[in-house]
Amino acid sequence: MSGWRFTEGNRFRRQPKQGHEGLERRCREDGSITAFVALVLVALFALLGLVVDGGRAISSQQAAVVEAEQAARAGAGALSVGGLRHGTVTLVSRRAIADAVAYTVAAGHPGTATMANGVVTVHVRYRMPTVILGIVGISSLPVSATATAVDLAGVTQGAP
Repeated sequence: MSGWRFTEGNRFRRQPKQGHEGLERRCREDGSITAFVALVLVALFALLGLVVDGGRAISSQQAAVVEAEQAARAGAGALSVGGLRHGTVTLVSRRAIADAVAYTVAAGHPGTATMANGVVTVHVRYRMPTVILGIVGISSLPVSATATAVDLAGVTQGAP
């Protein structure tokens, strides 16, 4: 039984051969690579989440801007029939706000609308659920947009 010796607790343990003194030290470090790999994997998932969910957030932001712009245009289309008959372009405040809010509701993200001095302003806010960032505790990202619209008078004189 050359190369074997008794250690504490009456266990046999192999003596390292000459030139293999670091073998015992390496045995004490077993599992350290597992912790490193686990940290690297968490970092890679976080980076993947930023790419995927960040791209979705940018896309959702653009969609929210388009939705707010369209809602503001819908509100700005609430013209006063009496004003048109008298040759002026005026908006009906309540109808403009109601039309703008109705558009946001129909689009799936209810928003708010205001009107001042003939300008309709629409605010859309919602949270976009994440796909990958939920792994690191971020379940949703905020999305918001604001847009204004005004109805302009078209051709006021007849064609020559």
